[in-house]
Amino acid sequence: MPEEVFLPKLGQTVEEVTLVKWLVADGTKVAQGQEIMEVETDKAVFPVEANAKGYLHRGPYAEGEVLPVLTVVAIIGAQSDKFEVKAMPAGEAEGQALPAVEAPLPGAAGQQILQAAEVFASPRAKKLAREKEVDLAQVKPTGGGGVRVAERDVIAYLSQAPKATPLAKKLAAEAGVDLREVPGTGPRGKIVKEDVALAAAAAMAAPAKPAALVPAAAPLPEAEVVERVPLKGVRGIIADRMGTSVHTTARVTLFMEVDATEFVAVRSRLKQRVEKEWGFAPGYNDLLAKIVAASLRKFPNLNARLVPDAIELLGHINLGMAVDTERGLLVPVIRDADRKSLQQFGAEFRELAERARIGRSLPDDLTGGTFTITNLGMYDVDAFTPVINLPEAAILGVGRIGPKPVAMDDQVVIRQRWNLCLVFDHRLVDGAPAARFLQYIKQLIEEPYLLIGM
Repeated sequence: MPEEVFLPKLGQTVEEVTLVKWLVADGTKVAQGQEIMEVETDKAVFPVEANAKGYLHRGPYAEGEVLPVLTVVAIIGAQSDKFEVKAMPAGEAEGQALPAVEAPLPGAAGQQILQAAEVFASPRAKKLAREKEVDLAQVKPTGGGGVRVAERDVIAYLSQAPKATPLAKKLAAEAGVDLREVPGTGPRGKIVKEDVALAAAAAMAAPAKPAALVPAAAPLPEAEVVERVPLKGVRGIIADRMGTSVHTTARVTLFMEVDATEFVAVRSRLKQRVEKEWGFAPGYNDLLAKIVAASLRKFPNLNARLVPDAIELLGHINLGMAVDTERGLLVPVIRDADRKSLQQFGAEFRELAERARIGRSLPDDLTGGTFTITNLGMYDVDAFTPVINLPEAAILGVGRIGPKPVAMDDQVVIRQRWNLCLVFDHRLVDGAPAARFLQYIKQLIEEPYLLIGM
């Protein structure tokens, strides 16, 4: 019997992967453990090894195709074996190859079958649809080759749907009013019941117009498309997660300017003393991460996540450090950051960041974070409001450090100033505790010697 080659499930949240490249030709004899193809998740590119020895017979899957994990994409067996696509019975677990879709039956029987068919959707798409009361049958799918509803499809549907109060929605359904045609007069343009009532009355009072008398609208010039970038791989996942974060969190941003003069001086002295011994110069991100880890230990309500029925305070402080790569923004996670020395943290961060930049992150490298730091200071950005990396409770955005004139002891002096931006989810944390957390970070930056006593 030939051995089936599955697309591996590379992480708990990975539902589909992109078949990046076949490394061996169809019909080639392979050895067990030999790399036969490369697949891409939202995190990195991974090689897939042959799970047996024999002749490789590839399935009808092209490079660049997005497929559910656990799909059988090839077999390894005798030279005479042939790959056959097996249709999966309805009701099987998600993640297997989809069966061929037959043409619908004509007439009423076909309509009944279509209406009874279950919408194929990812678990995250189903969860979001339940929370937002979205009929998945109304959502246009883009996953799995255009037959599977992904989370990004539900988010796109929600972003296009008009905002209306529950009473307005009910009244519109009863009166047969299309909410997309109703201008909203409520807060931020939300449609209220009065708007629906007015639209319904206008529709009843308006005389029917012959179609011939309705002037055709002049076509608007379309913008020229110079490039089309598919929303897949890392870019697609970023779009999904950022959209979900913005739509589901109650974001609040706190801005604080700190005096980083002593912080800069400490980093400069450390660089001179330990760079040769450690093999790298400790950077601002390393020092800030140690300060944030110590602050999270003191304020555990920022090291938390929200589940459907509770707020969970987390026992480990796992810091995500945002890294810019050619494939998009990735967030390597340094586990138990509060228990590591500055040297240990710096060495591990550099190793994880390098793997992320070359697209060779391991599944565990980019998961399990409890708090994220993102720094745009190297691009001369002074301040910004980052998006929370769900399911975390908060994220710290930092800008550039630069000299500014400030008043000190009745004199104007030049000091190194630094802008910090804490974005937190108000569903988990109130403003005052979040402000105290940020204030404590400020204190440790301005007086870094306090870390010695921790």
